[in-house]
Amino acid sequence: MEIRPIISTLSRHKTAALLIVLEISLTCAIVCNALFLIGNRVEEMNHPSGVALDEIVRVQLTPIGRDDDADAQTRTDLAALRAIPGVKAATVLNEVPFVSSSWNTSVNLVAKQERPTMNATIYMAEEQFMDTLGVHLQAGRNFEPGEYQQFTEMQRAAQNASIPALIITRAMADRLFPGGNALGKSIYVWDDKPSQIVGIVDHLVRPSTFEGPETREYSMIFPMRVPFNLGGNYVLRTDPARRAEVLKAAETALRAAAPGRIIVEKQTRTLEELRIEYFKQQRSMAWLLGGVIVALLIVTALGIVGLASFWVQQRTRQIGVRRALGATRGQILRYFQAENFLLATAGIVLGMLLAFGINQLLMKKYELPRLPWFYLPVGALALWILGQLSVLWPARRAAAVPPAVATRSA
Repeated sequence: MEIRPIISTLSRHKTAALLIVLEISLTCAIVCNALFLIGNRVEEMNHPSGVALDEIVRVQLTPIGRDDDADAQTRTDLAALRAIPGVKAATVLNEVPFVSSSWNTSVNLVAKQERPTMNATIYMAEEQFMDTLGVHLQAGRNFEPGEYQQFTEMQRAAQNASIPALIITRAMADRLFPGGNALGKSIYVWDDKPSQIVGIVDHLVRPSTFEGPETREYSMIFPMRVPFNLGGNYVLRTDPARRAEVLKAAETALRAAAPGRIIVEKQTRTLEELRIEYFKQQRSMAWLLGGVIVALLIVTALGIVGLASFWVQQRTRQIGVRRALGATRGQILRYFQAENFLLATAGIVLGMLLAFGINQLLMKKYELPRLPWFYLPVGALALWILGQLSVLWPARRAAAVPPAVATRSA
């Protein structure tokens, strides 16, 4: 089919053609960026946590008044929790994944560094940390018995305290020593004394990604036993089917061990429930953006249908003449589809440029990453298919007009 007659016809309807091109371009730009934002949120929600998500329960409690021997109470609590039937391991933590607060500190490669190399979170771990969370050691070793310290004793030591050994995530190791092996290297955290990296875990998410999703695995593990009143987080690992049973038994055991404490019911849940609550806003945003995409596509489709129907009505005589001269229904149908394809192509090209412009604005205002190129063909293909399906009904109606009726309409 020749393109010249189509272009000639469109040139006589510049305003209508321009409006549909602008509508398609705006839809293309918004759809590409909305798909990109949805993809980011889905990726963040599905990112490996590094922990046994479906086996862990968390009990959070708050002490009433001052506890003069929190370390002894913590040992008593852990012994009671580990004795519960079905508990594989139990530990106490200063922080847990998928909450809004976390312990963070700067990380340096040299002592007294003027600007920190990065910022990372701190998990303070006692002997059952790895077994309870199910964290996988990718390289190096776990902490040795003599490397564990009491948090309260380290506080008393003040400036003489140090963290001689630590474990970090693979993401953090690659950030600190790109292209090299971080194992055995020293970094500086908290003070000017070096801390040696003795192990690397494959994944361990930060409790909160306040610095952006790219920092979600900047996590460190210190060999440090914390008292229960430092965060109030008891974490237990059990079989997925026994989580509710173990959680209830843990609450009972902790109340019996020390009545003068409050269990925070809202935060005493399975880790999976905490994760669902943590990503509630991201899921809502993804659904909202999905609704925007659907609404835009419907509006664009209606615009294409309306314009094509208007042009069919305006060109009734022209269609009749072409039919009388021997044009088949298929040729009339292909004419309108080709015309719509040209308009859609013009709108998509303009929309791709606009999509990059919107992405640059989002990068500047909200620190989002650059729009990957593969979202553009996805958006383009969706609009091409939408355009062809939308114009199909008006085009079939035009092709079905008998030549004699079309001629009499003059």
